[in-house]
Amino acid sequence: MRTGTFARAFAVSGAALLALTACGGGSNSSSSSSGSSAASGEKQVKVYGTDGNMGNALGADFKAPGSLAGMKGTAPLTNLSGDFKDRLKQLNPQLQDYNYAGESYDAVVLTALAAQMAGSNRATVFAPYINGITVGGDKCGDFASCLAIIKAGGNPDYDGITGPLSFTDAGEPAQASFGLLQFGTDNKLDDSKTKYVLAGDVANATKNEGPAAAKSGATSAPLVIGTLLPETGNLAFLGPPEVAGVQMAINDINATGGVLGGPVKLVTGDSGDTSTDTATQTVDRLLQSGVNAIIGAASSGVSQSVINKIVGAGVLQFSPANTSDIFTTYDDKGLYFRTAPPDTLQSRALADLIGADGNNTVGILALNDPYGTGLADNTEKNLISDGLSPDSIKKIIYDPQAANFDSEVQQMADFNPDAIVVIGFEESSRIIQSLNAQGIGPQR
Repeated sequence: MRTGTFARAFAVSGAALLALTACGGGSNSSSSSSGSSAASGEKQVKVYGTDGNMGNALGADFKAPGSLAGMKGTAPLTNLSGDFKDRLKQLNPQLQDYNYAGESYDAVVLTALAAQMAGSNRATVFAPYINGITVGGDKCGDFASCLAIIKAGGNPDYDGITGPLSFTDAGEPAQASFGLLQFGTDNKLDDSKTKYVLAGDVANATKNEGPAAAKSGATSAPLVIGTLLPETGNLAFLGPPEVAGVQMAINDINATGGVLGGPVKLVTGDSGDTSTDTATQTVDRLLQSGVNAIIGAASSGVSQSVINKIVGAGVLQFSPANTSDIFTTYDDKGLYFRTAPPDTLQSRALADLIGADGNNTVGILALNDPYGTGLADNTEKNLISDGLSPDSIKKIIYDPQAANFDSEVQQMADFNPDAIVVIGFEESSRIIQSLNAQGIGPQR
């Protein structure tokens, strides 16, 4: 095992990570910088986050300038166009971030296109079309152009807001775009330092383009789509862009005349978080409302708690934000899909980011749920495959509902790594405040 810098550094492996371009919850107070290790002349520990906390909502919990300065991280993210962002802002002028807005938009469009091709609003009938709409056939970038291809008897290959959309047989992206993000001294994401990379390989996409389209003129009852998105709970900061993305897709689809000869109907619902029964109650209500597809949940843990009920009812579940790799092989009756990439892809991007910074010892703090443990495990595996020895990595799984994280942070202080990865949701702000107080956070 090696003791120097990463053997790989930022080299590209079979995961085909490609640099594309660069574009140019908790407490209300932050600790002071008096305890910072950097201030005392010691090494500055590098802190990294992931999609559960790499957003401006995290920075809102910190008042002291520089509390998050230089903190980096990864998130499934596409270089969204200004027009797309402007249109989202028209729906919700209060948007702070755009995380998973594109994925939510594309999930609705794919669902609608599949129903149109199948000539049916029944999920068990139209679900087999979804993967094939992302590969082969004629390229199209929006619902209207894809619909024209279908009506002409062709097979659309939808590359939408989050393209390239090339699904595997498991119903998830074979390749995805990730943002490499960084906080500035104002505790906000510094957009000038955002870079975009691709992880994965389109060679792993399905070779099955799906069934032949239903005969022209096939009709069905209206398509009804429900949402199971976080309006409350520890992922509520992700709700606004996802809700806006869904609504904008519905608006665009209905502006073309809708699906199956009529407008798509929308029934909204809150997913809450894994500590409540909100998601179960919402799913019951959505099923009683006769939805054909449910967009959500955002949390992998929430989806795990309701997926059997949804697919057992013969309803499609399409998540714009689930990343846990448990869903890749889940027995979902062919009714679960996601536009968010599995953590096997994000962990590759994250490990490369950590390696590029020359870190030799890495601590990982991850919340105890399918998202946290899955991403932590895959990141650890990638770091080891890149040349780090197992004893140079310390992984701690924590309870996100804990009163405090003093013990976990103290263990990290004792380990004294070059880098610390925080994989969590709204509780991340309290963890980072504790890291700062111990002199091992991003505080500058």
